[in-house]
Amino acid sequence: MFIDSHCHIDFPDFTEGVEPLLANMQANHVSHALCVSVNLENQGRILELAQRHANLFASVGVHPDHEDAREPEVADLVERAGQLKVVAIGETGLDYYRMAREAVDWQRERFRVHIRAARQAGKPLIIHTRNAAEDTLRVMAEEGADQAGGVMHCYTESWDVARAALDMGFYISFSGIVTFKSAKDLKEVARQVPLDRMLIETDSPYLAPVPHRGKRNEPAYVRHVAEEIAGLRGVPLDTVAEATSRNFFRLFKDAA
Repeated sequence: MFIDSHCHIDFPDFTEGVEPLLANMQANHVSHALCVSVNLENQGRILELAQRHANLFASVGVHPDHEDAREPEVADLVERAGQLKVVAIGETGLDYYRMAREAVDWQRERFRVHIRAARQAGKPLIIHTRNAAEDTLRVMAEEGADQAGGVMHCYTESWDVARAALDMGFYISFSGIVTFKSAKDLKEVARQVPLDRMLIETDSPYLAPVPHRGKRNEPAYVRHVAEEIAGLRGVPLDTVAEATSRNFFRLFKDAA
């Protein structure tokens, strides 16, 4: 069985609702999925999905790319993290892709708030980083993110960055990007990350893996990520499926 450790099936891209997605998951041996929050305004609908379906889980957090979103406070995040089926804080982190580093002090402060909340709540972090690896690692170190643990989601950085995150006790999660022919450097990282520190995800509705690239993504397609990693490492598919599923429940202890 496979687990999608990061998806957004509450997004309006899924006009057909969740039931067909769950059916496709079952048909593709995807047992569970973590529905990840990107703002506080819509966290309620993620929570409702998770509480209505035994194999879905939720997080709470505000995405670093959502400049106009309601700013989280530590106490509010901690309180929300205590709700049934909430297993993580995030997604959080830093994203300089559309904004100059000098213009995003608010992103760094928002990131710090999430790390402090994760430490208080005893929940792992889901970290997003894009064009900001150095600052991401620096803030993680300064705020003691290693005390909370978590995952570097939709990983696209170098092996050196992965190694630094691993040294802080974090897991590395690979998305459909690892199946792209152009992702040669990322494929090498996928060969090197220890299997006992690896997760797989879709980040759906985005980044559909080959052979669905260019289409809307969904949790059922996470098996293609596992297939790619198994091929890169020269191991049976079951080895990747079992390791990443075991890692999911080890990291997200409240899902077990």
